[in-house]
Amino acid sequence: MADSQDWVYVVDDDLSVREALSSLIRSVGLQVETYASAAAFLEGPRLPRVACLILDVRMPGLTGLELQARLAGSGASIPIIFITGHGDIPMAVRAIKKGAVEFLAKPFRDEDLLAAIRSALAQARSTRQAESEVGEIRRRYALLTGREKEVITFMVRGALNKQAAAELGVSEMTVKVHRHNIMHKMGVTTLPDLVRMVERLQGGSEGL
Repeated sequence: MADSQDWVYVVDDDLSVREALSSLIRSVGLQVETYASAAAFLEGPRLPRVACLILDVRMPGLTGLELQARLAGSGASIPIIFITGHGDIPMAVRAIKKGAVEFLAKPFRDEDLLAAIRSALAQARSTRQAESEVGEIRRRYALLTGREKEVITFMVRGALNKQAAAELGVSEMTVKVHRHNIMHKMGVTTLPDLVRMVERLQGGSEGL
């Protein structure tokens, strides 16, 4: 159903639930790690991998919803599937609005959980791919000189070479040379492609 290197984290204070979920998840070829508390999960190492989190809502200490908030605050993008024996509609709505993939009430069918896991891992894979692409754009952008970074702002605004030259105090030929170098370093052949790359950087809070 998924790549054998995909991981599922399970956080639930009930040992029997952890064991049952671990067995189910392993049966479909996925890797799994279980934790008895939200605190234990936060303390555990988090390696770069495609993964999702199955999280109990009500637990002693840090609750599932509080852990969701902590992860969001730290910038973690791991998709979450909530499970609970005490859930209600307002709680489910809150969790989903905060980005949860699914909210399942115990007892739930194995098929429903596995479907949620498939959806969560697909989301995680998509996010990881997007992050990898933005990382490559960021690497290329870092190759630009200070002047080239100035010129690129004019390019994405659609400014003419003579406008950029006038504001920067250089010749149009110099701007043209910078434009050529920018396109080469960024690995694009058209201005629309360059604009899209810059927009992705800005979307990832990478200011220009």
